[in-house]
Amino acid sequence: MTESFLPAILSLSRALTRAGVGLALAASSALALAQGPAAAPSDIVKRGEYLARAGDCIACHTQPGDKLFAGGRAMPTPFGTLYSPNITPDNETGVGQWTADEFYRMMHTGRSRDGSLLYPAMPYGAYTKVTRVDSDAIFAYLRSVPTVHQPNRPHELRFPYNNRELLLGWRTLYFREGEYQAEPTRSVEWNRGAYLVQGLGHCSMCHTAINALGGSSESRAFEGGLIPMQDWYAPSLTSNKEAGLGDWSIADISDLLQKGVSNRGAVYGPMAEVVYDSLQYLSDDDVRAMAVYLKSLPQHGGDGSGKGKSTMSGEERELLVRLGSKIYDAQCATCHGKRGEGKLPDFPPLADNQSIQMTSAVNPIRMVLNGGYAPGTIKNPSPYGMPPFAQSLSDEEVAAVVTFIRTAWGNRGTPVTAKDANALRSATLY
Repeated sequence: MTESFLPAILSLSRALTRAGVGLALAASSALALAQGPAAAPSDIVKRGEYLARAGDCIACHTQPGDKLFAGGRAMPTPFGTLYSPNITPDNETGVGQWTADEFYRMMHTGRSRDGSLLYPAMPYGAYTKVTRVDSDAIFAYLRSVPTVHQPNRPHELRFPYNNRELLLGWRTLYFREGEYQAEPTRSVEWNRGAYLVQGLGHCSMCHTAINALGGSSESRAFEGGLIPMQDWYAPSLTSNKEAGLGDWSIADISDLLQKGVSNRGAVYGPMAEVVYDSLQYLSDDDVRAMAVYLKSLPQHGGDGSGKGKSTMSGEERELLVRLGSKIYDAQCATCHGKRGEGKLPDFPPLADNQSIQMTSAVNPIRMVLNGGYAPGTIKNPSPYGMPPFAQSLSDEEVAAVVTFIRTAWGNRGTPVTAKDANALRSATLY
C-alpha cells in the first residue's frame, strides 16, 4: 500500500537534460555526426547517454535480460500488439544507415526514415518538443552503443488498425508538431521543468485519460486515467483529491521522482520502473525543475475521492468492514499502524491517504494482491517493501481489507467487491 501512486505507462518514460545549449555545441554535433559514429566527441555521446537514460528509451527498446536497444519488446494495446524496433547502429536491422536529419525528423514529425507514419506508442506527440541539439546528442549516443543484428518483429494489429494510413485522421485530432517554446513570463527553472515533463518525459501519456481511439484531450492533461492493458491507475496531478501536487513541497516531489520515496509516499507499479530506469539518474537541478513545473499545474478536474455512488447495501458493507478490520489487524497493522498512521518514510500512512480514497480502487487492490517494492535507487538503495497476499487471501478477503482501509479513520472511499478483486487477480502474473 502506498501514500502516492504516481504510476506511469509501462512503456516509455522520462526527461531530458539542459535546454539552453549554445550554437557551438550544435555545430560540433552536426560535424561529428556527418563524419560518422566514431568521430562523435565523447562529451556529445555522454550527453546523449544522459538524455537517452532520462527519456527511458530502455523501457521500450530493450527486452529484460536481452541486449541493449535491440528492440523486440512486446507492447500490448487495445488494438493488438506492437513490437519495439532495434535502435542499435546495425546497418541492416537498426539505425546504422540513418542520418541525424532523419532521426530528428522522426522525433519531430512521427514519420520513419521512409516517410511511413509511426504508431503513437512512440510518443512523438511529446518528442516533437525536443530541441535539435538534444536530438543530435541522442543520435550520437545510439550510434556508439554495441551493434546488434536483430530483425524487427512485425506488429500484430487487428484490422483496420494495421492500416497506417488511418493514422492521418488520428494525427489530425491529437498531434501538434513543434519544438517547445519557452513561456516568457515564467522562470528559467520552470521552463526547464516544462520542457522535461512535456518533452521526452511525456508524463501526460499516462496521467491523462486515453479514449477509445487511443488519443487524449489536451484540455484534460494530467487529470489522471487508467493505463490501458496494465491495470494500474495513473492519478490526477491536478486534483488534490488524487495526487495533486499543489500542497506538496518541492523537496517531497523531487524525492519521489528521484529516490522513489518521500515523506508523502512511495512509487510502485509502472512508475517504479520509470524511477528505477530513468529518473534516479537525472541531475538534482533537472529533478527540481520538474518538481517546480509539476507543482505549478493548475488544481482542477474532478473530485477523485471515492466518496460517491455505491450499489452495495449497508449490511453488506458492514460485514466487509468487520472482516477487513480483522485482516488488517493481523496482516497490516504492524507496518502501517493500528490506526493507519504508518511509519515514514518506509511504511506509508493509510489514514487520510489520497491514493487509497480515489474513485478508482485499482491501485490499492493491486497492492494487496501483488505487494510491491519501491525501486532501489542511488539515494534509496535498500527500500522496504510489501509482500503479496494473492496466495493467502480470497477475493472476498481482499475486498474486505481494501474496503476497510478505504473507509476507516475518516477515509471517504467507497467499498469494493469480491468481483473487483477477482478482475485484477490475473494481473498479478504480469
